[in-house]
Amino acid sequence: MKKLYIIHGWTYTTEHWNRTLEILRKEYKIDVEMLNVPGLTTGSKKVWTIEEYANWADKNIPNGAIALGHSNGGRILLNLCSKKPEKLSLMILLSSAGVYEESKKREISRKVSKIFAPLKKSALLRKIFHKLVGASDYDHAPENMKKTLSNMLSSDKKLEISNVKTKTAILWGEKDTITPLRQGEKMHELIQGSTLTIYKNWTHAPYIVDPAGLARAINKVMEGAD
Repeated sequence: MKKLYIIHGWTYTTEHWNRTLEILRKEYKIDVEMLNVPGLTTGSKKVWTIEEYANWADKNIPNGAIALGHSNGGRILLNLCSKKPEKLSLMILLSSAGVYEESKKREISRKVSKIFAPLKKSALLRKIFHKLVGASDYDHAPENMKKTLSNMLSSDKKLEISNVKTKTAILWGEKDTITPLRQGEKMHELIQGSTLTIYKNWTHAPYIVDPAGLARAINKVMEGAD
């Protein structure tokens, strides 16, 4: 039976993955292990760096394994494989984070936050503000994980994706607005020998909108790895 390790994205529950995991196990006979990320689906009071997350992944995934990273999970795998390209026999990147882009939204957020500094006194107004600037993940995170999220975003500046020599399959949704398709195309361009498959109806979370389709896509990639 084939084995697949999954590192989820920035989420505090993996419940939405359950249907995809069930299909992978029952229909495609794939042994799937979801790795619970410290600070997200397992408790952690520390502030994490991308280097620490990459080391955590290195310890929890055997050498020569197949691993899938979604969103921030993909960022973790990219950082691991940029330093240890022989770690995995196959890396599957699902709507992965990791491509650095100058964010006008983030810059606007900084400037507007200074203007609306009084909002800090109101939890409700602060929540509305963060929603307007697209920072809902930040707003929901405990203080230590807010700093961790900031570390993750800033780490993309120094990530050399072209250093990744691991066999890589990239899966992306055309309707993804969190990590837009252009970022998947950039990863494909930078990772020599990688494949990119685009799915028209997928959003950033295909395990929610199309769990059967996601399971089928993963199985197809793993079959091609034989």
